[in-house]
Amino acid sequence: MKIIGLTGSIGMGKSTTAGLFAEEGVPVNDADRVVHELYAGKAVLPLTPLFPDAIVDGKVNREKLSVILRQNPAKFAELEAIVHPLVREREEDFLLDADVAGADLVVLDIPLLFETGAFDRVDYVVVVSCGPDLQRQRVLARPGMTPEKFEMILARQTPDSEKRERADFVIDTSQGIDVARQQVRDLLSQLREQKADGNDA
Repeated sequence: MKIIGLTGSIGMGKSTTAGLFAEEGVPVNDADRVVHELYAGKAVLPLTPLFPDAIVDGKVNREKLSVILRQNPAKFAELEAIVHPLVREREEDFLLDADVAGADLVVLDIPLLFETGAFDRVDYVVVVSCGPDLQRQRVLARPGMTPEKFEMILARQTPDSEKRERADFVIDTSQGIDVARQQVRDLLSQLREQKADGNDA
């Protein structure tokens, strides 16, 4: 079983692209969705002493947590020290289940793939990208998003140009979903041909 690491900066269309892989029958583990689930479960107890103001009704409130982190970015390290191991644990369970089910390819959708060193755990890196103007337009259209928040998020992410350079494959979402879907299908065909020929990475 080969592991595809899927990443891309905010607003590039990564989540949509992950859905396209799922449409083609490839199991996808969405790290951001896992974090959402952890914030409503296993991560609440260890995070409560560090971020008591972010705990609402027994869950981590992401908006309140975001405000705290904007005011004190140094607390990101404390947050990640707790959350990242829990995410890895879920990822390992996902990979085991997919392997047992006989999957030939799986996708790990990891927003901070380069930033957290997760690229060492995958066989191929796929970067989702589009032009900066379209990226900004998409992000600022999101509810509750501000230019300040957008810039804070970008500052924590590896620049898109560097991601593209380090990628094995790039999915360009600037031409719409149908073009992106064809790119995903072509990519999967290429990887499966490589596996069949014994030339995979």
